[in-house]
Amino acid sequence: MTHDHRPEILRYTAFSADPAGGNPAGVVLDAAGLDEERMLAIAAELGYSESAFLTERTGEGAYTIRYFSPKAEVPFCGHATVATALALAERDGPGALEFTTPAGAVPVSVVREGGALLATLTSVAPHVEEVAEADLTEALAALDWAVADLDPALPPRIAYAGARHLVLAAATRERLAELDYDFARLEALMRRLDLTTLQLVWREGPEVFHVRDPFPVGGVVEDPATGAAAAAFGAYARELGLAPEAAVLPLHQGADMGRPGTLTVELRAGDARIRVSGTGTRIG
Repeated sequence: MTHDHRPEILRYTAFSADPAGGNPAGVVLDAAGLDEERMLAIAAELGYSESAFLTERTGEGAYTIRYFSPKAEVPFCGHATVATALALAERDGPGALEFTTPAGAVPVSVVREGGALLATLTSVAPHVEEVAEADLTEALAALDWAVADLDPALPPRIAYAGARHLVLAAATRERLAELDYDFARLEALMRRLDLTTLQLVWREGPEVFHVRDPFPVGGVVEDPATGAAAAAFGAYARELGLAPEAAVLPLHQGADMGRPGTLTVELRAGDARIRVSGTGTRIG
């Protein structure tokens, strides 16, 4: 495909039924002829935290998908997966999909509930690891957070469910709301640790959380609704015993940016994978 050929670029928001809420993503349903340079250029032009590109149809409801931020390719993006699934469901009808991502196979189901489409992705196998003390110190310095700003009941960890995220829990909602960090310093740390975002969390209640996701490695200050981080947080919550073996955890994100949305994380007994659900809508 030549560079003067412009594919159809759809714009969807995920994790909100309001076009002004949730997290916008670009979606290209036919990116078969686009090279990496062109996909990156489209993502940069859109300026969204990520855009998704279906590069191949491999079977009925099965596709190869790639994700690009304005600065780089990422291995997995939850909100762009949801956006793509909704776009396909609007074109082809609800049903089962499977995306082959750089991180592995991600099944997605789309159903219609009360007139709205709801997509549920199932993560790759997750894992959680400790954070080195020096790396935690550097992360707090970049955020301008003190150790006293952390909730000791939710210890720092790096969690993975398709991409790596450093989970840090704020002791208060006010601390979470005051996000003003050193972009270059945090980006350097995240690149060294191969992190996609920081998952900053405040626990409102036993199973209700508010989250924010700085995303300097993607070229944006903050991600409004982060499905990959939500999946990673589900793994974190299970690993630390913060939720029952089977649980539904609402994550509220984007309010501090003026783009409120809700990501629903589901843990199922006997299945290590994490499910993340949300609605969405086309923009424009």
